[in-house]
Amino acid sequence: MANLAVGIIFAVLAPLIITANVLVAIALLRLIWKTGYKGHYFVLNLAAADAMVGLSVIGLIKDEFLENFNPPQIFCVLRMAFVTSSSAASILSLTLVACYRHLAIRKPFQYYQLVTGMRVGLHLVGLWLLAGIIGFLPLLIPGFQKFSLKDKCSFFGVFHLSYMLIVSCMGFFPVLFLFIYLYCDMLKIASVHVQQIREVERAGLARGTTSDMKAMRTVAMLVGCFVLSWLPFFIAGIVKTVCTECFPYRVLESYLWLLGLCNSLLNPLLYSYWQKDVRRELSQLAAGVKRKAFHLGKGRCFPSRGTKSVPTVSCLQLQD
Repeated sequence: MANLAVGIIFAVLAPLIITANVLVAIALLRLIWKTGYKGHYFVLNLAAADAMVGLSVIGLIKDEFLENFNPPQIFCVLRMAFVTSSSAASILSLTLVACYRHLAIRKPFQYYQLVTGMRVGLHLVGLWLLAGIIGFLPLLIPGFQKFSLKDKCSFFGVFHLSYMLIVSCMGFFPVLFLFIYLYCDMLKIASVHVQQIREVERAGLARGTTSDMKAMRTVAMLVGCFVLSWLPFFIAGIVKTVCTECFPYRVLESYLWLLGLCNSLLNPLLYSYWQKDVRRELSQLAAGVKRKAFHLGKGRCFPSRGTKSVPTVSCLQLQD
């Protein structure tokens, strides 16, 4: 019964994650085309990584519904490596977003000179390489694998607890501490320069500063949701490594990991809500789709009764 419930949640969560991130990605592509602002590439990358998380969840749905499904060992390892790489790319993308928001607030006048296309491209390539190494590390180091697959195809069914310990201590917690440092430093900068911001606002020159303050609020929401989503999973993973009998694997593999996956749905929702430009693009996109559907409806034609030899066609004309 528990497997069925988790499978249903996965079946609902996966398309929601993919749809939300694809819509935000389209809005960001429109913004990049209009403004050329390179900072949007990092958020676009975050949406792409979260969409990949949704795609990776689709492969897990069948396992929850079929209890006796036992695929080959290498298939399980590759699939869980893809899931781990996608989640790592999402977490690392959040790190890049926070780092560049911090740079924009600390050095607002040098930001556009520092954020060049070459630098953005190198950082994104490095991010995906690092995420791939983290996810496929058990293939590079076979000692992290379990070669006697008796349980279902899951993270702890194919990987040793030592791999969880390595990922937590060398990946998640350093990123978490970096998040905390960046946000605390941004708050410090904001509190120290609040009077200067007000003076610049009076002069009508605070457009960029105000947007940076709004961006800091968005980063704070992203960091907060990230911590609430993933911290329980990694803390429980470390506890499980030390005390294997403290609680069952099912708590980690389904419920706490499921909470972490929800972060990939929260990210696009937060951006579409807090970022005015993203929200505006989504509204324009929805209005364009509605307008096209309306015009298609205006020209729709229906067969009508005519003579036996000459059938007639009448078109439905809608008034604006």
